[in-house]
Amino acid sequence: MDIILLERIEKLGTIGDVVSVKDGFARNFLLPQKKALRANDANRKVFEANRERLEKDNAARRQAAETDGRKVDGAEVVLIRSSSNAGQLYGSVSVRDIAAGLKEQGHEVDKKQIVLGHPIKAIGLHEVTVALHPEVHVKIKANVARSDDEAELQRQGVDVLAQMFADDQAAAEEQADAARIDGSLEPGEIPAELFERDQDE
Repeated sequence: MDIILLERIEKLGTIGDVVSVKDGFARNFLLPQKKALRANDANRKVFEANRERLEKDNAARRQAAETDGRKVDGAEVVLIRSSSNAGQLYGSVSVRDIAAGLKEQGHEVDKKQIVLGHPIKAIGLHEVTVALHPEVHVKIKANVARSDDEAELQRQGVDVLAQMFADDQAAAEEQADAARIDGSLEPGEIPAELFERDQDE
């Protein structure tokens, strides 16, 4: 279907461009959201008559978005979640969670403006894009952790999972050395309590 764009759409074009898109995309998204018009003679005349107003409105919205963007850019949302020992979340972080976190900080961001390339399913620092306007995108950080202390460590650049793995390795080696010293283990043998713990996990 041929359509006339009423605003800039990424990978499609800018205001006034006549582009060809799949019927479903036009009917289900672009036309109902008033982002485009069907490209017929009547709509072309309507568009040309309103072009100046549309461009002026778009420029005003872009300017407002740029002002808001300066406040939101670089913001960090801390999200405390439960996870497995490997750092995998029980569930995932959604755009709604991120929008709620930004709202708590006083930023008016709609969940539709948050662009998640893929669901966040692990603890760590994740970069998230916020599209305040088709031409204004800013980056924020989602700091997903199991506690406020862990979130603070991540903020300082500590890889919490790698640290946890290293601590577990050190503890296992200590236990193995202690067992070897008291003579209850042959070299290379795994302590029974460690084996049991692995089975539980």
